[in-house]
Amino acid sequence: MSFDLGLDGKRALVTGGTKGTGAAVVQALADAGARVAATARTVPENGTGKIHYIAADLLTAQGCANVAKEVVHAFGGIDILVNVLGGSSAPAGGFAALTDEEWQKEIDHNLMPAVRLDRALLPSMIAQNSGVIIHVTSIQHELPLPESTTAYAAAKAALSTYSKSLSKEVTPKGVRVVRVSPGWIETDAAVALAERLAREAGTDYEGGKRIIMNSLGGIPLGRPAKPAEIADLITFLASPRAGAITGTEYVIDGGTVPTA
Repeated sequence: MSFDLGLDGKRALVTGGTKGTGAAVVQALADAGARVAATARTVPENGTGKIHYIAADLLTAQGCANVAKEVVHAFGGIDILVNVLGGSSAPAGGFAALTDEEWQKEIDHNLMPAVRLDRALLPSMIAQNSGVIIHVTSIQHELPLPESTTAYAAAKAALSTYSKSLSKEVTPKGVRVVRVSPGWIETDAAVALAERLAREAGTDYEGGKRIIMNSLGGIPLGRPAKPAEIADLITFLASPRAGAITGTEYVIDGGTVPTA
């Protein structure tokens, strides 16, 4: 039986699409035949013919508006929107270290880009009675680390709740909304963190990885997920093969979250 995902010619926008998981999603969608636009603050000077890069700061309302305008101009519309952009710059130190400014940064980074791009691009999806929106959340909204991820986890929880509400509103209008909730992903940034922790602890890279896994309460699978594994899940969910899937959240964390 053929397992063609049916993505040939589909028009996709991926945020945070030049590094880590975002770059893996861009590549997976392109490999499946989609026309892909990828956005980030800085983009490759020599992009490939298969990928349309858009440089923009999505932490601002104007940056989101510019991206929405550019992708519609380039593709004539949009079929798939994958909001991968996210992250945290909050300091360690628990609740007391989180000023109003730090809280606002986490919200601006992890919630508002998705809200603004959805608001800009959803009308065209509704008009064509088809589309898929995928929001990348995090297991941190279920398993926050008080020392360092409280604000990030809260912003991702807001994204998850917003996504569920949005799905109830727009699914009857032909647009599916799905969440993907990763655990620890072995991106370049994660490798650098594990290497730093390893040096500080006088161990090797595998020891550094164990330090991180232990901080999460353990990963039964014994390793973090690869960016390509997250991308494969997202690509399937974006495809017509997943046409009956909407309003739900898919956890991909190697068993980290200890409940169903």
